Amino acid sequence: MRSLSVVCTLAVLASGGAAGAYPNRILNRRVERGQTLAHALHAAALPDAQVEAIIGALQGVFDFRRVRQNDQFRIALRDGELDFFEYRQGPLDEWQVRRDGDRFVGSRREMEVERRVVTAELHVESSLYEAAIAAGESPEIAMALSDVFAWEIDFYQDVRKGDRVRAVVEKFLSKGRVVRYGEVLAAAYAGEAVGRKRVFRYQLPEGSFSYFQQDGSSARKSFLKSPLKYAHVTSRFGRRLHPVLQYMKNHNGVDYGASIGTPVWAVADGTVTRAGWEGASGKLVCLRHANGFETCYAHLSSINVRAGQRVSQKQVIAQSGNTGRSTGPHLHYALK
Repeated sequence: MRSLSVVCTLAVLASGGAAGAYPNRILNRRVERGQTLAHALHAAALPDAQVEAIIGALQGVFDFRRVRQNDQFRIALRDGELDFFEYRQGPLDEWQVRRDGDRFVGSRREMEVERRVVTAELHVESSLYEAAIAAGESPEIAMALSDVFAWEIDFYQDVRKGDRVRAVVEKFLSKGRVVRYGEVLAAAYAGEAVGRKRVFRYQLPEGSFSYFQQDGSSARKSFLKSPLKYAHVTSRFGRRLHPVLQYMKNHNGVDYGASIGTPVWAVADGTVTRAGWEGASGKLVCLRHANGFETCYAHLSSINVRAGQRVSQKQVIAQSGNTGRSTGPHLHYALK
């Protein structure tokens, strides 16, 4: 790739002049922490008039509240004047400002996206997350598969070396690059601890979609296998987040070793009965479910719900932590 100085020199020579006070330039920048778009443009040493031109052209086209740290933008200057501006938040999210005579026009760039249905195969050596990377897939597919099998497999405890997963999944590509995964249409899991599991996505007569097992029964159960939504679990077999609390059964619940901030979800539909500080339990959430069941989630770092609130299965209700009388980061989970 030619250096920026070479590009600038060639641009000036192509215009028939020598490098002077206003050479043609292309500036590539990122939004820094805490910056607004206007702040980032000023930090790129753009004059006030050019900053106002960009902001004005994007009014009604771009939601300035969406500006995030590390967003990329490019500014093209011709003879010192703004010629073109491009702002990117990802492969499918791009906005542009172009000169049109004496004014500037902002627009969102339409990206061509191709949908493919493909088969992905994962072979577990250490974790499902790393198996996805080893297969040349995005870790996003590990998250999707854990969601599909959430009623059958505890992905924090049931995964073993040698487990295999096959999935028929949608992939969306732009310019040959995978930009995101769509729905998992079918999946099979063969594991040492859980045996063979298969699920299929099917559209019901009223138009909604759900997952079913091979015999036609619903894959959805009243309770999920795990209270922890699968996150970036990369630790290998035999490595423990805590020497005692990796997975310890006791008289009133189960302790899951989990990094602080791991999403905790409701294992079933229910109503929040407690949400707050509870002495030795630290930050605690309890849910009341059908048929007299109650689940409690203790030692949380933060809570997303309040007492009396209705919650749905798979709704993230809190984040795991190390509060109260806790001897290490973990989630204490109890089903009563």
